[in-house]
Amino acid sequence: MADQARCPWCGSDPLYVTYHDTEWGVPCHDERTLFEFLILEGAQAGLSWITVLRKRENYRRAFDNFDPGIIARYGEKDVARLLADAGIIRNRLKIAASITNARATLALYEQGGTLDQLLWQFVDGRPRINRWRSMADVPAITPAAEAMSKELKRRGYRFIGPTVMYAHMQATGMVNDHLTSCPRHAALDR
Repeated sequence: MADQARCPWCGSDPLYVTYHDTEWGVPCHDERTLFEFLILEGAQAGLSWITVLRKRENYRRAFDNFDPGIIARYGEKDVARLLADAGIIRNRLKIAASITNARATLALYEQGGTLDQLLWQFVDGRPRINRWRSMADVPAITPAAEAMSKELKRRGYRFIGPTVMYAHMQATGMVNDHLTSCPRHAALDR
């Protein structure tokens, strides 16, 4: 894919380019991956996505491959371990939110729900195909992201504001926010 045709936000960093070309905007219905992005997008709050992306493998190791059943049982020793781990973002509130979100996810499962059902309902179960021509056109939040954030907060999730949730929607393909000039837009519109 020609660099000039890609969405400009990924620049030329090989990790970012690979993420853009293979993962960002691809519809995801995998429970573990949806949970992973809840944790990672929350960790990103106030930071750049490339910072989190560079630490993603460390997060997978430190957070037991994003298994909510394991993370929900984390106690103070685990929090101390995570706060000492230079491979992740060492923010006590974000780490606590990850544990809280794992517990909220288990509660969702106990009620017979799934993250897939919960999250995708805000786009009626199918990706919304946007037709942005420039980065200035792409919103930071949408009414769907606001509604999603509100519902997740009601269910006990944390670090899931509307901006975080819209980034989650973009990452997991609930919306196709590739610019129309980007080859990935057409590829994901099929």
